[in-house]
Amino acid sequence: MSRVALISGAGRGIGAAVAQRLANEGWQLSLGMRDPVLPAWADAQRLHLHAYDASADWAEREWVADALARFGRIDAIVANAGVMVPKSVIEASEDDLQSMLQINVLAPRRLAQAAWDALAASGRGRIAILASLSGKRVKSATSGSYAVSKFAAVGLAHALRQAGFDLGIRATAICPGFVATDMARALTDRGDSAMTQPADLARIIAMILDLPNEASVAEFAVNCQLEESF
Repeated sequence: MSRVALISGAGRGIGAAVAQRLANEGWQLSLGMRDPVLPAWADAQRLHLHAYDASADWAEREWVADALARFGRIDAIVANAGVMVPKSVIEASEDDLQSMLQINVLAPRRLAQAAWDALAASGRGRIAILASLSGKRVKSATSGSYAVSKFAAVGLAHALRQAGFDLGIRATAICPGFVATDMARALTDRGDSAMTQPADLARIIAMILDLPNEASVAEFAVNCQLEESF
C-alpha cells in the first residue's frame, strides 16, 4: 500500500512543490490549506484536501482524523506552514511573536502529537519540520524575531527525533536559506534564479522521507549563497 503524507501550507511555494514531488513518487497525500483547491497535476483518487489553519488551536486533531478516515494510515508529516514578521526582537509586539511561535512551532508540535500513534504504527514514520537557516544563526536585526521562532522549530525537530526514535519515527529539521517563494521575494532583491528552487528543496525532502531508519538525518541545511558555516 502506498505511503501517506500530510503536508501543511501545501497551496503554494515549498509545500506545493513537495506535494507534487511526493505524488510523482507514488505517495498518497493529504494537503492542509487555508483554501483547499485541487492542484492541476493532482490525481483526485490519491489526494485528500483539508481546510487547515495553523493559527487555530487543535485544528491538527481534526485534520489527522479526517486523513485517517480517508487513508487509514499516516507515514509522514511535512510541517511547512510558516509566517515571518520582519522586525527586531525590540520592535516586535507580543502579538507578532505569538503569531510566529503559534504557526512556526506550536502548530507543527500539535500536528506531530495528533499523528504520533499513526506514525509509530508505520514503523518508519517521518517528520520534516521546515525550519530555516534563521534557526541556526541570526543574520540581521530585522530577522531576529523570526529567528527566535525558527531556533525553536529546529529544537522541536530534535526533540521529536529523541521522543520517537525507538518507535521508528525519524524527525528532521530542514534549514534552507532564501528559497524562491513569495516570502523570500519580500525580503531580498535577489532574483529567483539566484535562490534555491522549491522543486530542489522538494527533492531533498523526498529523499529524507525515503531513507531507512538506519540513515537518520537530524538536520539538513541548504543555501543559495556562501556563508561561513552554511
